[in-house]
Amino acid sequence: MIIDITSKTISITPTIREHIAARFKKLEKNQIPLISPKVIITTDNKKVKVEAKINLPNGQLFASDEHQDLSVAINNLGQKLERQLHRFQDKPNAHRASRSGKDFLRSPSEVDDGEPSSEDEQAA
Repeated sequence: MIIDITSKTISITPTIREHIAARFKKLEKNQIPLISPKVIITTDNKKVKVEAKINLPNGQLFASDEHQDLSVAINNLGQKLERQLHRFQDKPNAHRASRSGKDFLRSPSEVDDGEPSSEDEQAA
């Protein structure tokens, strides 16, 4: 996977690139294709801000984190993206999404209309 890493304020060293690639490799384990991931690194008043944008087949993930240490900001960013990806992955299987109005209606055989059925008559 090719990760587009840009920064205007600091130079991107191979160790920074490897650290970001390692975090994104963890995201690939979820079997969802990550389309054109982009990372932007900026500095502002002794803090480093890391932003990431990832396109998915049916959506998009975006996360940002700000910290004094770059590696901590990258780790926090990776955790935020993991949470969003898990939410995206599990959303179709969620309890609220698996039901529709028709599922709540009972079938006519389950409705008790007050008349004894043939099974009730045989038991009596």
